[in-house]
Amino acid sequence: MAIEIKETTSKSDIKKSVLFQFELYKDNPYFVPQLIRDEVETLSKKNPATELSDMKVFLAYRSGKIVGRIVGIINHPANKKWGSKNIRFGWIEMVNDFEVASALFRAVEKMGKEAGMETITGPHGFCDLDMQGMLVEGFDKLATIASYYHHPYYKELTEKYGFVKDVDYLEYLSTVPKELPEQMIKVAEWIQRKGNYKLLQYDKVSDYKKRGKELFALLEESFSELYGTVPLSDKQIDYYINKYISYIDKNFLKIVVTEKDEMIGFLITMPNLSKAYQKAKGKLFPFGIFYLLQGMKNREVLDFYFMGVKREYRQKGVDVLMASEIVKEAIKHNFKYAESNQELEWNNRVQSQWKFFNPVMHKRRRIYKKNIDI
Repeated sequence: MAIEIKETTSKSDIKKSVLFQFELYKDNPYFVPQLIRDEVETLSKKNPATELSDMKVFLAYRSGKIVGRIVGIINHPANKKWGSKNIRFGWIEMVNDFEVASALFRAVEKMGKEAGMETITGPHGFCDLDMQGMLVEGFDKLATIASYYHHPYYKELTEKYGFVKDVDYLEYLSTVPKELPEQMIKVAEWIQRKGNYKLLQYDKVSDYKKRGKELFALLEESFSELYGTVPLSDKQIDYYINKYISYIDKNFLKIVVTEKDEMIGFLITMPNLSKAYQKAKGKLFPFGIFYLLQGMKNREVLDFYFMGVKREYRQKGVDVLMASEIVKEAIKHNFKYAESNQELEWNNRVQSQWKFFNPVMHKRRRIYKKNIDI
């Protein structure tokens, strides 16, 4: 049957496209569903990123049934920053059918061509705080809540359409040691004394939230030169502060300040919530919130999310100091493993932080690129 592509702005249709994932990955033990309301909100006007981008949500239908989804994004701040004429594709989901994949990609390419774009890349979100990258290795590994799972055929269909690798992200799994290596303890203590650095410690998460803008400014500086990064607006920063910082466990957030209380480094980690999200099945109520609260007590895997260091303090050991402190917490709370977030394959500085913990690269994600030629 013919494939029909429809653009939608309907909240109900977007929700249907989110629910399509549950059907697509039914009984898959590695897929971790996002919260349905969060997914719908991200693709709606409630997301301040939509004010800075042109976005279209396309659904593929066969015989009246959804068989695919893709989002086209022309991110104006990103194109200005990188001097590009690029359209992003993201949130792609599809059945194993090249006709469906082709129709979805053509819809985004057409959107880009009509706007004068020259290239198409993805999967991306609006910014780095959205999920990005297509899984190309590690199909037998449980996804984290910060990354999508994809069937192996996604890679095959994407490359068959003409996309080629632009860049890869790697994810590592490490074993938490029974005790902190003596060498690391001595180095961290020396770094702290030499720099007169302090570890920020508040009793309330709300106090960390008050310094949210400072943290996001440091995040922006730390990642600004990395592939595909996008500057955030003030409204986006406020949105993410309210959305995320309130839920951080302060035991697993490490912030380094100078003697003048200037924030120069941060490391954000959280207990792995993948199994809790699987149990919640995309819903907070009636039982989802219970599963998530229970998941915060998980002491098997500690997920690393973001680490940033102020530019003039790099190569001064601030990252080593934070890493040693978070490993102390991991040991104290009896974690068995630590899992990294996505790291650019050539980012040796970040990957070196794992050298003490027998890291194993167990997942690879890819950003694809193609010239628009339709």
